[in-house]
Amino acid sequence: MLREAGQLHRRGRAQPPARRSKPLAYRADGPNQVWSWDITFLKSSIAGQFYRLYLVMDIYSRKIVGWEVHERESADLAAQLIRKACWAEGITQHGLVLHSDNGAPMKGATMLATLQRLGVVPSFSRPSVSNDNPYSESLFGSLKYSPAYPAKPFDSIEAARAWVYTFVTWYNGTHRHSGIQYVTPNERHRGEDGAILAKRKAAYEAAKTRHPERWSGATRNWSKVEVVYLNPDKPEAPESTQVETLVA
Repeated sequence: MLREAGQLHRRGRAQPPARRSKPLAYRADGPNQVWSWDITFLKSSIAGQFYRLYLVMDIYSRKIVGWEVHERESADLAAQLIRKACWAEGITQHGLVLHSDNGAPMKGATMLATLQRLGVVPSFSRPSVSNDNPYSESLFGSLKYSPAYPAKPFDSIEAARAWVYTFVTWYNGTHRHSGIQYVTPNERHRGEDGAILAKRKAAYEAAKTRHPERWSGATRNWSKVEVVYLNPDKPEAPESTQVETLVA
């Protein structure tokens, strides 16, 4: 009846909901092909004041390739961090994808100009869609739910930086990440994970040969994770025209 009366239209000044397309899907089969970054708050001992942790990670290896702690969010500070990360990782070829959300530091003029000069391809999440940047969100969860995370707020920005430095050192060099078959991000970033996993598989097979009664089936799958996807079209991440193959 409303349709027939021509009354199925939005009332007032509210704009109709916008339809936003899903971000382009990417795949990485090696380090320094796709990075993800974001900013999270670190609570300070001053009520209402927070420090900002800028964190950049490689989605293939899960290595934290760059981080800084500042008192504010800024596109200039973000651009500076990305430049340092590219220099540290020796990024010389164009094509590295940098994924982030839609915050002002991510889309500021200084940041976008820096990415253009470096040959880095920007990629952005949809507004108000939290799972479009899953790797950074997962990393922040690991950081803040770590048993070593301080129970009390940070007394100073120096204290926050010192703790984050300790966390990054542990995460990259000691933490055995479940998403990459329990090798460390540094080992995978250096390409050592294949040999490590092959040794594990051989050790499991030898143990099964000695004590077959302890296994009811095959040994644990220690196959290397060859490809990592960002925002795939489907859970199985099929090859399609919407998935870009990146060359390091």
